[in-house]
Amino acid sequence: MRCPFCAHDDTQVKDSRPTEDNASIRRRRQCSSCGARFTTFERVQLREVVVVKSGDRREPFERSKLEQSVALASRKRGIDQERLDQLISGIQRQVETSGEAEVPSSHIGELVMEGLRQIDSVAYIRFASVYRDFSEARDFEEFASAVQDAARD
Repeated sequence: MRCPFCAHDDTQVKDSRPTEDNASIRRRRQCSSCGARFTTFERVQLREVVVVKSGDRREPFERSKLEQSVALASRKRGIDQERLDQLISGIQRQVETSGEAEVPSSHIGELVMEGLRQIDSVAYIRFASVYRDFSEARDFEEFASAVQDAARD
């Protein structure tokens, strides 16, 4: 593993332990050149999945993009990071075990919306506003009232 500080190729693993959800391994490493310490995470990747975007563009599935969009939607909401990590890991597992080599981005978006709907209504509405491309305040009002009505039922 290359050191992120000095780019030296030789680092030593000082400590390894599973994460809370047992979906990855957390490793503390130390660079033998500069002595810096850093953390890496090792996850199982079951298969290479290609995401089919609008306009038939294709790009490899990247967990980091999923993490970024969920983090943006849930920013300043006080949601436990472990819960968000479980959501992201669950979505990644569903995508990778679907048996499909190509997955539409719309399917991933729906999985995120369903997960956020169960965790936090504000994060759900934030994500939906970007995903469904709300263009006017009226779009927010209609969606928020539908979410509120569903919560009552």
